[in-house]
Amino acid sequence: MTAAPTIGVFALQGDVREHLATLGSLGVRAVRVRRPEELAACHGLVLPGGESTTMAKLAVTFGLMEPLRARIAEGMPVLGTCAGMILLADRIEAGTRDQVSIGGLDVTVRRNAFGRQAESFEQDLDLAGLEDPVHAVFIRAPWVEQAGPAVEVLARVQTAPDASRDAVGRIVAVRQGSVLATSFHPEVGGDGRVHGLFVDAVRRA
Repeated sequence: MTAAPTIGVFALQGDVREHLATLGSLGVRAVRVRRPEELAACHGLVLPGGESTTMAKLAVTFGLMEPLRARIAEGMPVLGTCAGMILLADRIEAGTRDQVSIGGLDVTVRRNAFGRQAESFEQDLDLAGLEDPVHAVFIRAPWVEQAGPAVEVLARVQTAPDASRDAVGRIVAVRQGSVLATSFHPEVGGDGRVHGLFVDAVRRA
């Protein structure tokens, strides 16, 4: 793709503005997606952090759930961060009784795995494909409990936050084909390299 791709950010709920700014700094056309026709115009999509159950319900209400599933099945590149990772997971642990996901990523994800808001933490992570560590911000973050054979593990927790002693080694970034997901918030802190990996995938698609 030679022209600047159009990358949407799911904008019905969640951490939208920071993703738009980061994508814009990388030379792509970044747009808000609230309706199926807006999704249809996109070459890739970001599912941001937020409240995963609310985001899923709004996707159904606004007629986005089935178009999202169809586009992901067709190979549209998607980046899911925090709640976005939960929405992409085929299986969810510790979800609500009526929790649904978009799916497309062969993982089991545990919601709020590191604890509640008070247990938010930051640390530097080695992430496959990047030369230097990424400063990762975890806010009510999930982790991946199980990953299918087609899923590439990109990053694991390297040191335990105080509130979660069993966190070391937990999977917090994965990729399966054109789907990339992180437990942390790469849009926070001004480091656009995770988004850069995603933009590269969109350009190749």
